[in-house]
Amino acid sequence: MSDFLLLAFILLVAGIVAVPIATRLKLGSVLGYLIAGIAISPLLALLGVDVVALQHFAEFGVVMMLFLVGMELEPKLLWQMRNRLFGLGGGQVLVTMILVMSVAMAFGQSWNTALIIGMILALSSTAIVLQTLNEKGLTSSDGGQASFSVLLFQDIAFIPMLAIIPLLAFPEVVTATAGGDTEGGLSLVENLNGWQTMLVTIGAIGAVILGGNYLTRPLFRFVAGAKLRELFTATALLMVIGIALLMTLVGLSPALGTFLAGVVLANSEYKHELEADIDPFRGLLLGLFFITVGAGIDFQLLSENFGIVVSMTAGLIALKAFVLFMLGTAFKIRGAQRWLFTLGMAQAGEFGFVLLAFTATNGILPVVVTDLLLLVVALSMLMTPLLFILYDQLVAGIYAKGQERPMDEIEEENGIIIAGRGRIGGIVDRMLRTAGYASTVIDYSSKQLDILRAYGVSHTYFGDATRPDILHAAGIDKAKLLIVTIDDKHQITELVDYAVRNYPNLHVIARSVDRHHTYELWAHGCRDIIRETYDSSLRIGRSAFEALGTPRAAAEQMKDAFHEMDQQSMIEVADVYDMNIPGHENEAYINRIRERAESWEAELHDRMVEIMEKDTEPESA
Repeated sequence: MSDFLLLAFILLVAGIVAVPIATRLKLGSVLGYLIAGIAISPLLALLGVDVVALQHFAEFGVVMMLFLVGMELEPKLLWQMRNRLFGLGGGQVLVTMILVMSVAMAFGQSWNTALIIGMILALSSTAIVLQTLNEKGLTSSDGGQASFSVLLFQDIAFIPMLAIIPLLAFPEVVTATAGGDTEGGLSLVENLNGWQTMLVTIGAIGAVILGGNYLTRPLFRFVAGAKLRELFTATALLMVIGIALLMTLVGLSPALGTFLAGVVLANSEYKHELEADIDPFRGLLLGLFFITVGAGIDFQLLSENFGIVVSMTAGLIALKAFVLFMLGTAFKIRGAQRWLFTLGMAQAGEFGFVLLAFTATNGILPVVVTDLLLLVVALSMLMTPLLFILYDQLVAGIYAKGQERPMDEIEEENGIIIAGRGRIGGIVDRMLRTAGYASTVIDYSSKQLDILRAYGVSHTYFGDATRPDILHAAGIDKAKLLIVTIDDKHQITELVDYAVRNYPNLHVIARSVDRHHTYELWAHGCRDIIRETYDSSLRIGRSAFEALGTPRAAAEQMKDAFHEMDQQSMIEVADVYDMNIPGHENEAYINRIRERAESWEAELHDRMVEIMEKDTEPESA
């Protein structure tokens, strides 16, 4: 017992110390866990810890991750992204895989081993790339969206790779490994012939799909009746573990089964609750998995083959960058965005660790090849922050100079400043001007300003409204009203925070991207927040009431009742929202939402019924 507690203590301390440091240095959490594993590897060796056995346990975090990935892949979303998803993402995986395979065969590897290596190295790091893009506010950029499409395809491609790789292994190795693995273990297909095995396998997959569609709702409804959060969490874990166990019993990858279950539950009303319950376990186990990967790096092998490993890493990054750059050109990703896409995606990824662990467990690749590839994947991921720094300091600067346009001199000081003249800011500006109010509009899109000036709109100035000097030039110290309608979520929050802190008498109206962004802006002190799709949603709801036969006046009252209740609920929930804690980890926030939901729906229902009944009452004589 004491050995287990000591090991758990060491692992937790390593992660808690290393990951925050890595995050502050903008290296990302995955690299933080890898560094933590590297740092404690001598201590684990001294204590005689079986790192490989620990890694097998931690691999369940990958199973949970694939379940959550599956729940994000709604068919409608995939269809909307189909061109870039299958063209850009599919092209990247296929071309990279073929080129890496060709290089591996040129160095004497057999075609099947070379193909497996190509699959492993074709994948990039979802965790590092998405986290870095989010931190830099580049997620919505063209390069960021292209990167997301490729990463999403890679997440999907990982599933068939798990199924194909064992088929490419050397027969004698697979036979020997299978005999060792199945001895004494449970199996539903152990003594079955080929046709029987196929039928059992198809039946297991069918059970996962049908169960996800028809059994999960009654099950969760039954469990929710107990009103015990821990029981719901236990049920979510039971489902994931049960599916993984079923897949193992029929000889399939547990990740395949949980991925399918996640896709089936993508449109379930319990989707967000499942994500909130499983995500902490997924995060801890994935962190443990990456720590074990770092602890398992063979530094003696690295020192003996330092030149080879560095050359392989540099070659891999150069090859993937070449493929990405060509695909970016073909899909019309221009300028600095193409370099963001190229440099940001040029590494190998965490799924490579998973596939290497899978090949090592099942004896699919020679040990020396697996160990070398492990070093290449880890080193390429460690290089990723440097590639992003290269983009920030060199590439973005070069393109900015080439396209730089001097900020306009703002020659007027009005009592109203509008930051951003896009779809929302333009309408607000027109409304104010038709009522006789003069506003100073600042927008950072030179293309948008050129279009406006072609139509005779001359009172919009080119500039970055998040810069204090631009705001000062626009007269913010004398202004009565600041309206923030720029597109970028991070920039909206940054501007609101600056304005509220430095100009307490300034009335700030801010556009919020979603409900969580509303809470964030509220926490920064803004009290006039407009959700960008909220009013249109209310109008659609009112039109729906009218289409169902409700008179216009009653439909308007019902819309107003919903709005009043929603506003009251938003304020109550905002009081317990904490920007430093993710929503699904903030217990007070979750409990307040649940409390409000129960009373809110019942109260609003009674109010709606009252309005409809009042409208249908016969007029008194």
